[in-house]
Amino acid sequence: MEKKTKIDAIDGKQEIVITREFELPLNLLFKAHIEPELVEQWMGNKVLKMESKPHGSYQFETKDAQGNILFRANGVIHELVPNTRITRTFEMENTPFPVQLEFLEFTELADDRSKLTMHVIYKSVEDRDMILQMPFAAGINMAHNQLEKIMGELI
Repeated sequence: MEKKTKIDAIDGKQEIVITREFELPLNLLFKAHIEPELVEQWMGNKVLKMESKPHGSYQFETKDAQGNILFRANGVIHELVPNTRITRTFEMENTPFPVQLEFLEFTELADDRSKLTMHVIYKSVEDRDMILQMPFAAGINMAHNQLEKIMGELI
């Protein structure tokens, strides 16, 4: 199956650009990124905190059946322009990865189609390359597929 989410990673640079076109209206694509109940559904993480506003913050986690934390991430939202842009930090807790800076741009392509472009900047080329060695591409593609499915049911 073709991966609809594209990742552009130029050798020697400490950034990646992630793009995905969705069969969703722009407002639903944006809503999927700022409403805790929706984020939980497509990301598969529990949202512990989500203040979707400039200078707000967020925290997600996933636990196993025994209650052990498998994944926890947090960040600060620096800019939020409805249906247009989110600028935020993202940090995976208890990992060797430093904080990354993310610029999310939302673009309307047609009434029922929209595009997400994520420009992610890492502290170093080595940090970026370590992320890319993980099943990162498959994971984000799977999450975006789930986002499109869940939000498509709201149309």
